[in-house]
Amino acid sequence: MSGITTIVFDLDGTLLNTLDDLHTSVNYALAQHGYPTRSKEDVRMALGNGVAYLIEKSLPAGHSNKAIVEQVLTTFRPYYLKHSMDNTRPYEGVAEMLAQVKAAGYKTAIVSNKPDAAVQELYDRFFKKYIDIAIGEKPDLQRKPAPDMVFDAIKRLNSSKEEAIYVGDSEVDNLTASNSGLSFVAVSWGFRGRQFLQEIGAANIIDQPSQLIDAIRDFKSISTP
Repeated sequence: MSGITTIVFDLDGTLLNTLDDLHTSVNYALAQHGYPTRSKEDVRMALGNGVAYLIEKSLPAGHSNKAIVEQVLTTFRPYYLKHSMDNTRPYEGVAEMLAQVKAAGYKTAIVSNKPDAAVQELYDRFFKKYIDIAIGEKPDLQRKPAPDMVFDAIKRLNSSKEEAIYVGDSEVDNLTASNSGLSFVAVSWGFRGRQFLQEIGAANIIDQPSQLIDAIRDFKSISTP
């Protein structure tokens, strides 16, 4: 056994496929303010750094100053909160993987750059019976890739970074793990894909949720950061 007792999960693109609802919400907010809408691929590649970054990257060039971003966010946030579960679902195999993780006795957390109100709603709907705690974007915690959310989760779980591992799907997650001093397991079924993850130097990539627990158990035999 590797000594890992704690698993910290990213949410969007790792446990949940939230792309359709985010895409719809971004385009609703843009249209309400008279801006052109964006493709699903555009939105997918802008995900991971929080909703302000998402809106900034979705606005046309020259229109992404802070004041405009805030205006569009005032439309995006309530719309997304209302529609965040219209089409959002866990990826295939995630529920079974989380049940296995829970049965094995791991302590678990979700950390997400999504607003905390949306994170808690999604956590209550999909993951409360599997995962111990969930943490979203809040004023008192710097968002990922800063380590604040991860450290808060580890503290609340009465764990330590030496016995924790981080699981995510993007360059933001790779940096979050590095900044937190945690080993990283990347998942290829999310918003970036295996080739992208290899290009950013992710050493440990799994392609199916069923592979996670074995990757953790064998982690000392895998190349770690």
